[in-house]
Amino acid sequence: MDTKKTQSFKQQKMISSCLVNGILILICLVFIIPTLGIFITSFRSSQDIFTTGWWTIFPHKAAVASGEIHVDPNADLNGPISLPGVDGQYTFEQLRSGVSLPDGRTLTWYGNKRTRLINVTALKWVWFNANLTTKNYTDVLSGANVNYLDANGNTIVRQGDNLSQAFLNSVAVAVPATIIPILIAAFAAYGFAWLNFPGRKTFFVLVVALLVVPLQIALVPIVQDYTKLNLNGTYLAIWLAHTGFGLPLAIYLLFNYIALLPRDILESAFIDGASNFTIFTRLILPLSVPALASFAIFQFLWVWNDYLVALVFLGGKTQVMTMALANMVGEKGQDWQLLTSGAFISMLLPLVVFFALQRYFVRGLMAGSVKG
Repeated sequence: MDTKKTQSFKQQKMISSCLVNGILILICLVFIIPTLGIFITSFRSSQDIFTTGWWTIFPHKAAVASGEIHVDPNADLNGPISLPGVDGQYTFEQLRSGVSLPDGRTLTWYGNKRTRLINVTALKWVWFNANLTTKNYTDVLSGANVNYLDANGNTIVRQGDNLSQAFLNSVAVAVPATIIPILIAAFAAYGFAWLNFPGRKTFFVLVVALLVVPLQIALVPIVQDYTKLNLNGTYLAIWLAHTGFGLPLAIYLLFNYIALLPRDILESAFIDGASNFTIFTRLILPLSVPALASFAIFQFLWVWNDYLVALVFLGGKTQVMTMALANMVGEKGQDWQLLTSGAFISMLLPLVVFFALQRYFVRGLMAGSVKG
């Protein structure tokens, strides 16, 4: 009986594992396949985008031209037509809509009756049908004129978007707006966790309460204050704004992590005569790297993908990536090759940051979310 129960338990565990893994794989495919399609589209020309699907660069069966058949000039096109090398007779209407032959070929009448020309195609495996180019990325980054052919064969000239400057602007906004709140929050979290001062619990409750306050209600008062201080449109304005909006979550996460650090280490440092600043820089910061990295990912992604705060405090003169992409959607809504390349340029740095810090992400997130 025990053996049967053990085998039944193993089977149930295997079935459960396969089911969970299958669902996870399905979810991954749902996100990965469209992303892969957009990525491939960013390397294709506009003509290829509007004539064939992105999946055609992979091995697939496609109708490949295999020849032409010229109809006898004396043949009557109002009845069944005999074709050289083809068994049977077909009307013009049938040939116009396409006729599939038993040998796998397809006959299609080209043009009107006067052409008397039939295209012959056959389904064949196309192993690699890619006309990929980096021109889309060059056009988006350089800001030069973009030339392409429309569906009617006309040459269209449009001014490109200089996303390279917007990319640098986003870096100039995101990096300080990530580092500043982390440093301030680390100091505050250390104070809340290990220092005794009047009103400590009250101030911490207020910090936690700020997590539920939407940032939109603070935009107008902050803009009014910035107008008085002549800070609107400057990098300092948006650095301070993102610092204020990101501090509550940063303090909360870091407090829960720092509060769980071993007390013996800090007491030993106090006995050796170390000051609070020395303990913070030599012990707290090195031990809190997982929590710092997890919040750095959150803050950097939030600032990099932010549109509203950048639009309010920087305006239209200093454009970040989100603002430049929004303008591209409005100006070049049909230029898929430019929109997709711009989208992947905007994804580049966040992906680098995430994969550089992802080993700390889960550990820091769990330690900062669960206490005890």
